[in-house]
Amino acid sequence: MKEVTVTAATVDEAVQSALQQLGVSKNRVEIVVLDEGKKGLFGIFGHKPAVVKAILKKDPIEEAELFLKEVIQQMGVNAATIEKQQHGKQVTFMITGEQVGLLIGKHGQTLSSLQLLTQLVANRYAEEYVSIVVDAENYRERREKTLIQLAQKLAEKAVKTGKEVKLEPLPAHERKIIHSALANHKKVVTYSVGVEPHRYIVVSPSAQ
Repeated sequence: MKEVTVTAATVDEAVQSALQQLGVSKNRVEIVVLDEGKKGLFGIFGHKPAVVKAILKKDPIEEAELFLKEVIQQMGVNAATIEKQQHGKQVTFMITGEQVGLLIGKHGQTLSSLQLLTQLVANRYAEEYVSIVVDAENYRERREKTLIQLAQKLAEKAVKTGKEVKLEPLPAHERKIIHSALANHKKVVTYSVGVEPHRYIVVSPSAQ
């Protein structure tokens, strides 16, 4: 953690000097007044300078990225590159490189776990909630397209056979994609059954 201790005539002057040394604005630091100082008689006799310590606050996004890099290396993926994209309070870490399949896992479960942990790290230091998305080789976009196509095929099967079609267990965000894809379908309805992590979707012919 970067910090500086500054001595000056007053607390305000010491704080301003500390901010200049760190090259940041006041909201990026924690100020600790070690000694308020004393003006002294006639501004000369008994004068005691003020002493403050300015501690640079951890940046939530930087801490999240450092954490993600460390975990990726511990998983044995050493040639990965992380590209950061920020839109308002949402930050996306896009991972590219060799062996990224290890980071995705079955149905993206490993990727989802990485995302959850990285988000916890970011919000440990954030003053306001930060939304973190962790992706690898555009997996989430590709997976969403696959799930939408799957939803349409299963809907066709349910209508054709007149029977319910059950999917294998999926994580909550993937079930949401399928529900949304078939929300306006006039001939089928969807609902989820079971308890996490074995909760699955049923595509059923509507009663029309």
